[in-house]
Amino acid sequence: MNIPITVNQSQLLSVLLNVATVRPVFIWGAPGIGKSSIVEQFAAEVGLPCVSLLGSQLAPEDIIGVPQILDGKSVFCPPRMIARDEAYCLFLDELNACSQEVQKAFYSLIHDRRIGEYRLPKDSIVVGAGNRAQDNAIVKPMSSALVNRMFHVELTASHRDWLDWAGQNGIHHHIIEYIGLRPDHLWRQPPKTEEPFSTPRSWHMLSDALHSYGDEIADKELEILACGCLSPHHAAQFRAFVKHIRNRYALSAIISGEQKWPAAPEDRDALYFLAQSFRARLVKELPANKGQLSDSARDLSSRGKALMRDLANLSLEIAQMVVAPADGESLPDWFMVEIVRDLPRLAEKKKK
Repeated sequence: MNIPITVNQSQLLSVLLNVATVRPVFIWGAPGIGKSSIVEQFAAEVGLPCVSLLGSQLAPEDIIGVPQILDGKSVFCPPRMIARDEAYCLFLDELNACSQEVQKAFYSLIHDRRIGEYRLPKDSIVVGAGNRAQDNAIVKPMSSALVNRMFHVELTASHRDWLDWAGQNGIHHHIIEYIGLRPDHLWRQPPKTEEPFSTPRSWHMLSDALHSYGDEIADKELEILACGCLSPHHAAQFRAFVKHIRNRYALSAIISGEQKWPAAPEDRDALYFLAQSFRARLVKELPANKGQLSDSARDLSSRGKALMRDLANLSLEIAQMVVAPADGESLPDWFMVEIVRDLPRLAEKKKK
């Protein structure tokens, strides 16, 4: 599906409240991004029970029902889950993962709100959802007739919306703090290989597991949980973040000289996390023009060069990570000149 504009969670909820009440809506989005939870929230806000059907697990008779003989005539009896007396929200999840035969069974349900002789109760709502072809998920082409029967919208992950939701739904405080620092780690494109990957749903799973283990969870158990839910890089960074909190390494204390970089081999992941945080602070607070240095930025520059020497002595590779351009952001040129002058080994590493 090619939709030129995407929506976040708040915008999707607004679309559902204003469009889904009058026309069927289909939500496109990557696995685990929050499609189901938003539909459930929408149903709650309009005061309707939400009935979910998983398209990938349906056969045509699960929709149209099975025939029975009544008064010498065959009558199709739709399943009890669908044939309800009171209005409800019918959520057809993974609709584009079901077979063509099942999709055909949905035609009249979506367009006419009818299955055979049964009609959905007045004020009932139909919402569909599915993954995209690029998500490496089970998807099948939807016929043009089915596509044209629905309003289409594509959902993307918004860390601000998710953090608002997380704060109201008991998500573990370490995860809320981490995503607040690294919002880019909330979601990643599903990989082509079979491995865990980060989504709002996987962070929720990790939160449930952390609550179950409790605050005294061991480092190895934390590693197992993170690696079982998140993308490998995100899992390593989250473990380092938790270790950073537990060991009470504080970047501000390191910059002020009250603490030193963690040097123990078992703290290498915490060192990496602190170095990334250090780089982010340098990028944020050092001006592009040295002549515009404030007193605080001048102190940070002076202390930063000393910290870079200490860091390079511990790990030239991590020091290289600090000075290397990343995500379109670089340290100021004047600061880089002074760093290279004081750290010729770093310059040699960079040339390689």
